[in-house]
Amino acid sequence: MGLLETRTKQGWVRGQDQGTYTVFRGIPYAKPPVGELRFCAPEEPDTYEGIYEADHFRAACPQERHDPESFYGKEFHLDPAFDAEQSEDCLYLNIWTPAEKKEEKLPVAFWIHGGAFLHGYSHEMEFDGKEYCRRGVILVSINYRVGAFGFLAHPWLSAENEQGISGNYGILDQIAALSWVRNNIESFGGDPENITVFGQSAGAMSVQTLVSSPLTKDWISKAILQSGGGYHNGFRVSVPLAEAEKTGEEFVRRCNLSDPEQLRSISSEELLENQIRMMQEYGTLFFTPNIDGVLLSDDLDHLLEQGSVRDIPYLIGSTKNDIGVMPKSGETEEYGSLYKGCTAWSEKQEELGRKPSYVYYFTRELQGDDAGAFHSSELWYMFGTLVRSWRPKSDGDYRLSVQMLDAWTNFMKTGDPNGEGVPQWRPCRREDPYVQILDICKM
Repeated sequence: MGLLETRTKQGWVRGQDQGTYTVFRGIPYAKPPVGELRFCAPEEPDTYEGIYEADHFRAACPQERHDPESFYGKEFHLDPAFDAEQSEDCLYLNIWTPAEKKEEKLPVAFWIHGGAFLHGYSHEMEFDGKEYCRRGVILVSINYRVGAFGFLAHPWLSAENEQGISGNYGILDQIAALSWVRNNIESFGGDPENITVFGQSAGAMSVQTLVSSPLTKDWISKAILQSGGGYHNGFRVSVPLAEAEKTGEEFVRRCNLSDPEQLRSISSEELLENQIRMMQEYGTLFFTPNIDGVLLSDDLDHLLEQGSVRDIPYLIGSTKNDIGVMPKSGETEEYGSLYKGCTAWSEKQEELGRKPSYVYYFTRELQGDDAGAFHSSELWYMFGTLVRSWRPKSDGDYRLSVQMLDAWTNFMKTGDPNGEGVPQWRPCRREDPYVQILDICKM
């Protein structure tokens, strides 16, 4: 029997026994950002009496649902058991822990989902903490506000803020969740001084934002950036506040709103409808973090150049057919901007005299269609959830998954992916630009 019940700063919580680990689902890490708290920084959650039953996943932030006939709908949203209700009351996290007592000081993996800052939630069918627990690592997954709910900047909102800023609520949610984990994870057998923050796509962009912000202090010991982080990787993630406010003004005009009171009283359904229409014109990545002088003082590339990014171990990588790189026939290899941004990140870190970075390249072409090693394809492997995927698999796929899980959790423990049963990794350096290939034929 593990830690079925434990006490947090807000009160007692009860999880569910899974035999070799305990899972706590849907623990609040902030007050519901509704009513007057819509478009505000998150506030600490209320305390509660009795025992909080952490027995079910909570709602995702309102977002456009994936069409089950679309590529990613079929890939990650086939099983209705993993569907999420939607509500602005969405600031909850989940914890999978193998600890049997509070004093174990286990390493902690803090997962931030992707989704172009418009989609995603903490318990998608490809995510699970079972295999992390088997390897002695606690997994935390979080919800945060996405889309307009998480990133709308507007002069109205900036005017009512003491610091004259707005937007960035989704990143501030992530920071609030990280702070909650720092303050409470010992109650779940975790080590608050050994937290690895990792994410994929917009989650990786979020991780790079967190390690570039003074607001996270010394809370992050290691970081993993999957298909979204890097240096000069072709993605303009952070924009000046003034530019974000202009996007917000356009959005508010589309909603036909005349003051901040209407902005907070309009229904979430109407906000989402207008967001979807705007997305059809703008494309993705139009609600993103902004450079407000508080969360970020400059764009991410400049902050790296200035040495303002945390000097911690990094593991960073992409997939062969990632964003902007289509599957190709023949022998010619096309490296996309994400791949180049990962190696450039490592070289820049070395130039600054920082800890070495490990770079990977996931090249396993998934079976079942011709999508190849597409953006997000590695998630099934590094969470150990291949059995949930509709795609055909070989024994090699399961071996690759084990090796990736071992490498990820080794890195979370020590800052080095190497260990027993794992093919040798080397840091990526200018004189030795090593990139670890992740594929069944490379094992």
